[in-house]
Amino acid sequence: MSDRELNALDIRDILKCLPHRYPFLMIDKIIEIDGIESGIGIKNITYNEPIFTGHFPQEPIFPGVLIIEGMAQTAGAMVVAAQREAGEEHMVYLLTVDKAKFRKPSHPGDVIEYHVRKINLRRNVGRYEAKAMVNGVLIAEAEIGAMIVQDV
Repeated sequence: MSDRELNALDIRDILKCLPHRYPFLMIDKIIEIDGIESGIGIKNITYNEPIFTGHFPQEPIFPGVLIIEGMAQTAGAMVVAAQREAGEEHMVYLLTVDKAKFRKPSHPGDVIEYHVRKINLRRNVGRYEAKAMVNGVLIAEAEIGAMIVQDV
């Protein structure tokens, strides 16, 4: 990342923050970011993703577990980017998923917005409220717990 103000992350920035790669990178960009406080991650769902060859090929539905992963990756990228801006290198590991609810399915052609907001951060454990939205409609929600560790 450059000297610009940190208010969004493009795919190049995300690849610097997260170890995930295709086909397991579940966010394409973060369009709004407020340090470790909140952010909105974007995932463009396309039919050519490998998951759809086996996940209901006649009625392709993006798996709920991957929606949760997208929420966690959004939170992780926010935290790592903020730490990098402060001159530190960290890694984020998923610890818990609580209060997960799936309200509506997501299909190819959808753009999922992951709205993530910090609930609290104590030492190296953060807790985040996450909502997945498509066209302004809530499709899933959960609370994500993550451990932030110094990258060696």
